[in-house]
Amino acid sequence: MENRMKKNGIEYVLAGEYYIPNLKLPVEERPIGKYGRMHREYLMEHNPMRFDDLVLEGQFWTYLVELNEQAQSRLQLIISQMQEVESVTEELKEKNQWLWIQRMNSIHNRAEEVVLKEIVYR
Repeated sequence: MENRMKKNGIEYVLAGEYYIPNLKLPVEERPIGKYGRMHREYLMEHNPMRFDDLVLEGQFWTYLVELNEQAQSRLQLIISQMQEVESVTEELKEKNQWLWIQRMNSIHNRAEEVVLKEIVYR
């Protein structure tokens, strides 16, 4: 009896008396980050079919990493655009740090709401 066989494009390995699929998951070194973790929880609770599909296809971790990177870059873009529109500059930071901090926190919170709605919770 042979130890390996291939059927329907899937390689099987003999384990005891049974053939089991020889599946290998892709190795992903990048962390999933804040937005990836938030999206993972969202998928598990609100879209378990999509969650299961990604896990079974072996694409889940890569999907979360890419989503996190997309969310981070979108967040930075929105923040820089809002800073420009609202005139929150380094000059303001030099003149009045507390006002600059207040405005930057406001900008960050509003930008994050947009990112969460557009990318994470969809």
